[in-house]
Amino acid sequence: MSEILAGVDLSQASDAELMRLERQIARKYMNRLSIPMVLWPLTNIAVWLSLWPLVLTGTLSLWVAFPIACFNLLVAYLPSHDAQHDSYARVGERLRWLNEFIGHASSFLLAYSYRVLRETHLQHHKHANDPELDPDALFNTAKTGWQSIKNTIRSYQPDSPEARSYMDTIMRLNTPNALRGLKDQLLIMTIYHAVLFTMAANGLALEAALLWWVPLKLAAIYLRYYLSWAPHVGAGRGRYRDTKSFKSIFGHTGTSGMTAHVVHHLHPRIPHNRTVKAFKEMLPILRARNVDLGGH
Repeated sequence: MSEILAGVDLSQASDAELMRLERQIARKYMNRLSIPMVLWPLTNIAVWLSLWPLVLTGTLSLWVAFPIACFNLLVAYLPSHDAQHDSYARVGERLRWLNEFIGHASSFLLAYSYRVLRETHLQHHKHANDPELDPDALFNTAKTGWQSIKNTIRSYQPDSPEARSYMDTIMRLNTPNALRGLKDQLLIMTIYHAVLFTMAANGLALEAALLWWVPLKLAAIYLRYYLSWAPHVGAGRGRYRDTKSFKSIFGHTGTSGMTAHVVHHLHPRIPHNRTVKAFKEMLPILRARNVDLGGH
């Protein structure tokens, strides 16, 4: 039982009192640097980079490296996601450089511009589930999980609506930072394709495919399914309605903590590794708010 909620009759609490208690709980998990969320991206990036020389020198079998690379890319996004919300440090704070380094470095594994991801993701939070303004809306309208996977695969085609969604948002924003993101994206894609084509031209197409191209596609399916579709499908609009909780046979860990995504939308600066704990402590308040908790 939360010490903050001990002795409080939430059924009689006003909206203002519920908000005060909710923010008090959230503050417990914010405003402290999360060391695990620092070690996570640094270790993950180092492991993925080490796979390349190990495979190319024959020290490590490609077929051992392949699932490791898949895992590396699957977990690469969440540290960048924390950085997008300034969870490591806000503008002007001493560790702001760390926030930006983790954001850029983690996003590079996914062959994506950190600035593009940040600008579009903040729009997702601002306009969650708005079919016109939420850049993730097209991915979250799928009626079934299989349709969600199909939509992600379709997004691999440059002319698909899903593929254009983020770029359309960047052009709509038309801010200096958004346009810098476009330049970043061009540079990153140039490097990405240069690596793939150079390796293929030198007889290393399979190595390039299994260390980056295929893991990237598989990671995209997982990330779109659990980090976007599952917590938003069927959700409405508004602070306590634009996302929902759900249960999975894979639990909190297997779904990257997205079963607690409700709390992330309410308090996005809570570091990712603390979100589930905050969710569990906040559950009575969420129930009082009639949030869709998916059986929790």
